[in-house]
Amino acid sequence: MSRRIRRTPFTDRVEQHGVRGFSVVNHMLLPKAFQPTVEEDYWHLRKHVQLWDVSCQRQVEIKGPDAARLVQWMTPRDLRKAKVGQCLYVPLVDDKGGMVNDPVLLKHAEDHYWLSIADSDVLLWAKGLALGSRLNVSVEEPDVSPLALQGPRAEDVMAKVFGEAIRDIRFFHFGFVDFMGTRQLVERGGYSKQGGFEIYLNDSRLGSVLWDLIWEAGREFNMTPGCPNVIERIEGGLLSYGNEFTRENNPLEAGLANYCKLDGSIDFIGRAALQKVASEGHVREMRGVLFDGGACPPCGKPWPVMAGGANGPQIGQITSAAWSPRLERNVGLSLIDRAFWEPGQQVTVLSADGAARPGEVSALPFA
Repeated sequence: MSRRIRRTPFTDRVEQHGVRGFSVVNHMLLPKAFQPTVEEDYWHLRKHVQLWDVSCQRQVEIKGPDAARLVQWMTPRDLRKAKVGQCLYVPLVDDKGGMVNDPVLLKHAEDHYWLSIADSDVLLWAKGLALGSRLNVSVEEPDVSPLALQGPRAEDVMAKVFGEAIRDIRFFHFGFVDFMGTRQLVERGGYSKQGGFEIYLNDSRLGSVLWDLIWEAGREFNMTPGCPNVIERIEGGLLSYGNEFTRENNPLEAGLANYCKLDGSIDFIGRAALQKVASEGHVREMRGVLFDGGACPPCGKPWPVMAGGANGPQIGQITSAAWSPRLERNVGLSLIDRAFWEPGQQVTVLSADGAARPGEVSALPFA
């Protein structure tokens, strides 16, 4: 691989454990497969525990007297009551209300924040906003690389490594643990619905040591290396920036209205644009689609979603899809036009293999 694509502090260990492929997120490697099949990985994640290298979740660190002002300016979510030690899911928008990213915000102090980002260049966006507005802040990417434990036994592994106090960390909050004489941030959360933690390693030199320590502790819990699982992600209604939405979409379309304060009490980039969308009504919204026809192929390009039969009007497009072995049907994600987005709407999905697959619109997450 080109050196332009950054390795992580855990890549050596990931390779030793037999990774079968990588994706690239934020110019950094993200493991994409270990188990023989995605379905085997799915069942293991739901029953046991996995160790994920998610270092590609880069941190944009915003510090200084104007840090709170800059962070609030970037998002329509009201941050006035955010507490130190809390994590918040925050849509970031541009001047037209288009989604720039959907990171997790970690509040370290009133003048110190991390944005744990999805796959777009928020560092340069935030730095440009700060410089253009002459805000008194620093905007940097610190040496921080998250390592995740996901699955129902994740808490047991973490308690074995870091002590029973780890169980007291609440969902979407963080605390700190001691590791090799360093202070490391631990958050309860992660990119699955199975429960878990993310360790935000703040010294890349300790990557292999941390991996090995957790790996040994996890043996008795049937831990394997893993990565975000597409079946589990879609079933849980977890959206992927660049797949389900981009800057062409606004947070209301993405189903994130609960994260938008549009009454004028906070100021943010794109406020007027989002208020206009809200007053006129958004014309499409993110939904699930359940559909049949046997296991679908990988969804490399969007698939048309037609109302009723294959000859009906197009009302959306599947952006992520997979066969669900639990539901024994295909599951997909799609922005659906307003007149057709109610659950139960009959549709036909035109998949890449040429099949016309009957199905229906579903609420998210899938039951």
